[in-house]
Amino acid sequence: MELRNLGRSGLRVSAIGLGCNNFGGRIGKAETQAVIHKALDVGITLFDTADTYGNGYGEEILDKAFGARRKDVVIATKGGYDFYTNPGARNGQREWPQDMSPKFIRFALEKSLKRLNTDYVDLYQLHNVKLADLRSDELFAELDLLVKEG
Repeated sequence: MELRNLGRSGLRVSAIGLGCNNFGGRIGKAETQAVIHKALDVGITLFDTADTYGNGYGEEILDKAFGARRKDVVIATKGGYDFYTNPGARNGQREWPQDMSPKFIRFALEKSLKRLNTDYVDLYQLHNVKLADLRSDELFAELDLLVKEG
């Protein structure tokens, strides 16, 4: 598998990444593990997930599927939807409410780290950002602080 630079991050990732939005929701643990193991076997190193996938269960399954190979993969996860107050339901809305406050993003990242059973993610993304609603100076300062904290 061809490797490429991930922007200017210094990370090298497979040219093909695996989107993990079906894990823990649409397909179960055994199927998820089979897909992940096959992806690893063919050289895929970039796995893109989010805290909302499978109401958090998708991240838990990833941890178990990677096992000792965690060091060989790049995990990209996302936060920004507040599904924590009502997981499994969307209150009749198309989507869960967004919360891009620095406090919530820190909270969501810490929850993801726990589910992934790791002390770091390689890439943390904001899920479906609406820039007009974003107070970017505060949020980007918090993201910068999270990076500095490791």
